[in-house]
Amino acid sequence: MKTLHRHILGYLIGFSLFIVVLPYGFYTLSRLDFIFNGNVLISRDLLRFIPAGIFVVTGAVFAIWSNLFLLTVGKGGPTDAFGVSVSPQTQKLVTTGPYKYSRNPMVFGALSLYAGIVIFLYSITACIAWVILLILTIVFLKKSEEKRLIRDFGEEYLDYKKKVSMIFPFKLKFGKH
Repeated sequence: MKTLHRHILGYLIGFSLFIVVLPYGFYTLSRLDFIFNGNVLISRDLLRFIPAGIFVVTGAVFAIWSNLFLLTVGKGGPTDAFGVSVSPQTQKLVTTGPYKYSRNPMVFGALSLYAGIVIFLYSITACIAWVILLILTIVFLKKSEEKRLIRDFGEEYLDYKKKVSMIFPFKLKFGKH
């Protein structure tokens, strides 16, 4: 029963932060666009709804799909930050489902959803905030989550890390091929 309570608490905290607080923050920041003499990202016509919708739906699908896989296959939850665990940590390294496309498909989902919100808001300020969030997320993943995964799953995680990109479902190749 205690595990169930921790899962519920973890998901409530995650929902509050990622579905309520962060989107509201983007909306609030978009109100500051007067600094840039109005919105300048894309035209103010209905065409912005199409890419915004695609990003939001893609993000929601990846976020939900990856949460379900982490819970059912990994036997744990996503709520772990700098060594503080709210929901039980995963017991098994998940490399199937959405995790075969991204090591962090929940993060990809959240960032995609937020990109859709930024496009919909038509806001340069929210766009700058999204880029800052992306950078902070990468730093967090490297400093906290990857260290824990290496500690918990060792060589299995290191092999997986070589094959699958950190966030986006494609692996960028640099240098000679």
